[in-house]
Amino acid sequence: MLMRTDPFRELDRLAQQLVGPGTWSRPSPMPMDAYREGDQYVVAFDLPGVSADAIDIDVERNMLTVKAERRPVAKSDDAQIELSERPQGVFSRQIVLADTLDTERIQADYDAGVLTLRIPITERAKPRKIGIGVGSGRTEISG
Repeated sequence: MLMRTDPFRELDRLAQQLVGPGTWSRPSPMPMDAYREGDQYVVAFDLPGVSADAIDIDVERNMLTVKAERRPVAKSDDAQIELSERPQGVFSRQIVLADTLDTERIQADYDAGVLTLRIPITERAKPRKIGIGVGSGRTEISG
């Protein structure tokens, strides 16, 4: 069997063992991407191995909070763990949203371990043209 060594993975694994899994009072961070797509912002969180019912999404004013919990897989009594690299526990991420985003119409989808939030941009924040009126009531001063 061919094995590759990644020293950073080992450091992460050691740090996780020292600190322990994330708890509700001290959650671990989760990786995310954020980008604009048309008239909405898209935020994608990596949550592999987390069931949809273990994800909690809250918005309070302009603070978006995503929490998730990866629970241990049920093992039989005679199972012996040889290697455990997948982090377990509680994961959380908070994002401050701009006032130009419509927090009332956030859509959330969860597929293949990725939670995707689509946040529309408010109408007042979208670019718009302003028409210029041409004045027809000019008066000339003759002298």
